[in-house]
Parts: sequence; structure tokens; C-alpha cells
Amino acid sequence: MYGHLTVVDEEGKDIDVYVIEETVINNTGYLLVTDSDDEDAEEVEVYILKDISEKESEEADYIVVEDDNELEYVSKIFTELIEDAKIEK
Repeated sequence: MYGHLTVVDEEGKDIDVYVIEETVINNTGYLLVTDSDDEDAEEVEVYILKDISEKESEEADYIVVEDDNELEYVSKIFTELIEDAKIEK
């Protein structure tokens, strides 16, 4: 894992997530994250976050990727980046 981030959900609650992998596709940043810090867990839920922040912004602004086509495409990229990863929709 790369590190820990705190993101704010739609209700304004802080959620701790842990970055598994990151990549840039067509100048857009994506993070593969989980809400579990247990690296030995056999199954964890993962989320793909898309960086939608302005280039000049000091703070990153992420949204969860929900578009099926984008999710499938980015999931394939992350699967290639991480051996033995099982990413399910």
C-alpha cells in the first residue's frame, strides 16, 4: 500500500482509505483504494477514485468511478498493475 488518505463522503463524514495503486490515464489520475488497512485479508472491498481537481488546485478532489465503461477500462489497467488482484464490480 502506498499510504493513507482521508476523504469526505457525500454526507460530509470523514472516511479513511488506503491507497493500493495509482495510475494516470489520458492525463487523469486514478487511485485504487480500500477502506481496510489489513494487507493480509483475503478479500477486501476496493474503490476506484478519479481525480477531478483543477490543475492549479493544491487539494485533490476525487469522485468514485461509477460509469460502467470507465470502471471496466480502469479496472483492467489496475488488474495489469497488480498481480493476483481480483477486482469485482
